[in-house]
Amino acid sequence: MNKQTIITALLALVWMAGQAKTFKTIKDPEAMACVNVHSGELKAREVVMTDTATTVRFTMEYQAGQSFRFISSSYLIDEGGNRYPLRSAEGLKLDSWVTSPASGMTDFTMHFEPLPKRTQVFHFIEGDARGSFMLLGIHDKNTKLKAPTLQELLKANPYTVPADWFKTDSITISGRIEGYGAELFGFTSMECYYEDIFEKDGGALVLDIAPDGTFEKKFLASYPIHDSFYTSNSKVDFWSIPFFARPGETIDITIRKNEHGRHQYYYNSGSSKEVERWLKSDLQSMNIMNALGRFKGKFAEANQKADEVWQNMLYRIHAMGSRDHFTPMEMQLALAEAQASFACAYMDYAMYHEDEVRKYVPVKDGYEQQITDSAEWEALCDAKNYRQLQRIDFDNPLMVACDMYRFTLNRIQFAQPVRQKQFRALINEDGEYEDNVENKGKELTVGYAVRREMMGCDHDNLLSQLCAYKDMLNGFNFWRMNEEAIPGILADTTMTVEEREKGVASLQTPSNVIPLYLATFTNPYIRQKAEQYYAAKMAQTELSSPLPADNPSADLIRSLSAKFSGRILIIDFWGMGCGPCRGAIQQSKDLRAEIAKRDDVKLVFIAGENTAEGSEAYHKYVDEWLADEETVCITNADFRRLQELFQFNGIPHYETITPDCRRVRDDLSIDGFHNFDFELKRLLEQMK
Repeated sequence: MNKQTIITALLALVWMAGQAKTFKTIKDPEAMACVNVHSGELKAREVVMTDTATTVRFTMEYQAGQSFRFISSSYLIDEGGNRYPLRSAEGLKLDSWVTSPASGMTDFTMHFEPLPKRTQVFHFIEGDARGSFMLLGIHDKNTKLKAPTLQELLKANPYTVPADWFKTDSITISGRIEGYGAELFGFTSMECYYEDIFEKDGGALVLDIAPDGTFEKKFLASYPIHDSFYTSNSKVDFWSIPFFARPGETIDITIRKNEHGRHQYYYNSGSSKEVERWLKSDLQSMNIMNALGRFKGKFAEANQKADEVWQNMLYRIHAMGSRDHFTPMEMQLALAEAQASFACAYMDYAMYHEDEVRKYVPVKDGYEQQITDSAEWEALCDAKNYRQLQRIDFDNPLMVACDMYRFTLNRIQFAQPVRQKQFRALINEDGEYEDNVENKGKELTVGYAVRREMMGCDHDNLLSQLCAYKDMLNGFNFWRMNEEAIPGILADTTMTVEEREKGVASLQTPSNVIPLYLATFTNPYIRQKAEQYYAAKMAQTELSSPLPADNPSADLIRSLSAKFSGRILIIDFWGMGCGPCRGAIQQSKDLRAEIAKRDDVKLVFIAGENTAEGSEAYHKYVDEWLADEETVCITNADFRRLQELFQFNGIPHYETITPDCRRVRDDLSIDGFHNFDFELKRLLEQMK
């Protein structure tokens, strides 16, 4: 063997000795959730784990022509919370915007510090900034993730719900942002979209930040709530203030920089401090559920997907709870929130699938319903198919505190099996729709029965009674309008006295219908709230109520009323990002031309934009569809204040203001353009 051969052999041995030892390769790994990739999906194609690095090969599916970026501070994190920073990347330039190609697919590779050999599940996090891309729960699809059952987790974390869990009292959120400056931070207020399920309407809560960084917001609540105040205009690494509070509490919060120089919230008092680990854990329950809520497939396949998502959810809660040392209360709240999110995602799937199998096509006189898949339509209408809901304890009062609960309630309230069978209950033997008290009773009974079948209950649980309660709130104004027919019936001499009394007794009026609902509310708090609502509504004998004094939002309305003195103002709250808003505006163009000829009514259109000057798109739209009409553009922050004043979350929303600048009560207010002439005539008659 010559000298050169010996040297080559020695170099080869050194090279082999210096090579990384590969101890695991995962082909086509699975992930529990892709987070913040709003117009695409991030996937891991392969994971190579060596003793010197962990390499992940990704594919970014992103809309062609749109840009995205990955930053150099990305990292992997294991179930113990340990971070493994990014070292290098191939296939894209870090910290630079990348344009998605025509195929919409970008393949790239990232090399991280090595994960421990025994790691089964890990997460990719694209830095700590708000809106960072995440790929949670990356694992080998052949590895069965083991987690305790829901019942085992509940049993291992015993917690007794306080007897006063449901009560009406004020909550105060107060505190201070250290080092605050309006120019530095980029905002002077924060918002919370709070909706008390015992109220008919929700509305924004606006938290004003004083120049010295202090803040305080007081509002009424009917039960504990988990929510957040947030801003979309921050110039720093601080965007939201999560909190958990029970009625009667003051929650004191300090926002200051932590040891890493990042803004962090610290709870000084109240229930938020008691469940601080849960509030800061970032469980991402709803994002894990998105795999179910956005699932594309048959109902039977969705039920299989739900099994997978349910297990992923339990695994993550168990892992995060163990890592962060959740107290029993924190674990119980985490499980309650996850159940509410799971039920909501499941019903979201059903709602979107309904849109897939039932289409509305234009015909001469409007639209016609067409079923594209009759078998799937039947599956959607069959309450027995909603078996995944049987996993959930809908009597658990902790669920009510979760911010997703109101959506879960809404989805089940308007579920297709419920709507369909309730409608059938209103059809008589001749196939005609009968709107009387007897049928209202049937409708109520059927609703409860269908929900029992959907949720696998032998009784009317808490959520089911709340569904009926919300139906009661939604129907009240219609029933009150029916009272206007009573004098005409009693004065009808073509009928006997007995026939007149029978006719009045059959009307769906509050006094005839509310007792039907009250009889079904076995939950004492729901019954109490229903009785209070009924009493408060019937006490509204005035046509309108005054706007609050010393309120900038009310001052805006007063200035508009003064500008159009002597007229009724009909205010349309809308936005450029709201399809139904623009649809209503465009479809009512001819009607509005007729309204413009009147001297007793004035339409006003108020929209929120990033700036009060409005975007180019806003002005283009106004020029095309609202030219020569009264349009008001305000900042989004000021729009939130109007939402708080008038208590609404969704748009389009309409308010009616009398010539003397008083707010018309909701059962007489003009609700858009679809029934404008009738509603205006009725209002004018009431104003005489």
